[in-house]
Amino acid sequence: MAANEHPQDERPGPADPPAREFRMADLAREAGITVRTLRFYRERKLLPTPRREGRIAWYNEHHLARLRTIGALLERGHTLGGIAELFSAFEAGRDVGELLGLDNPLVPPWSEETPVRLTPEELADHFSEDITAENLSASLDIGYLAVDGDEFVHISRRLLDASTELVGRGVPLAAVLEAGRQVRAHADALAGIFTGLIRSHLFSDVLERTDTGACPSPPDVDLLAGTVEKLRPLAKGVVEAELAMAMDRRVRAEVATWLQEHEAGATQQEQGDPSAGEAPP
Repeated sequence: MAANEHPQDERPGPADPPAREFRMADLAREAGITVRTLRFYRERKLLPTPRREGRIAWYNEHHLARLRTIGALLERGHTLGGIAELFSAFEAGRDVGELLGLDNPLVPPWSEETPVRLTPEELADHFSEDITAENLSASLDIGYLAVDGDEFVHISRRLLDASTELVGRGVPLAAVLEAGRQVRAHADALAGIFTGLIRSHLFSDVLERTDTGACPSPPDVDLLAGTVEKLRPLAKGVVEAELAMAMDRRVRAEVATWLQEHEAGATQQEQGDPSAGEAPP
């Protein structure tokens, strides 16, 4: 029998069905591979260690999902060595709760971003051959990605779409991630400016009370949450306006520089070639 049932004394209810477990041959059949291939993957440490019961190794749905991911990545052109590196980076990734900042419910989240759940093969579909262990590690380090079971969670649908668009237009994912790291640093600096204003001019009384060791009172918490909610669109509008004007200035400057260089090159070519502009004999 392919599945190993829970002991009777656990008595799982209808909403908590017994977890399926497989012997090696059953797992290989479910995954559509040979037992020999399964042994090879295990020797390459592409699979987590199975649960042992005497001399029997029991595999579970997590192992099956991992085998299907390996197959999908192989179909997309990844090597087993590269897949092993991806899994190492995957397993070293941050927890999804840490990524989404779920540890501080005192104030409502400032961000309105929508996280996106992705399987490893779906992530590979977004970025093709640019999915490497180095890029995956960089994404985890920056905080774009976190690990949740057998899946990734990207922190922002908009950032994922922007990255996918840039890579699709020919920008290497490594360059996109480095730009993202720099944008993150500048965004943190901007956030520091706004929070400094709020701390110094709007919450000074609350901070003086809490500096004595007293916990924030319910009215203080309401004031904090309400102020954050009202200032969110204000801060966003300021940043969007300044960025739009900065992009306008920078693009105009880049175009002007390009035109000057083009005109200078054309002038030098004409001066260096007396026959420039003459009709051929």
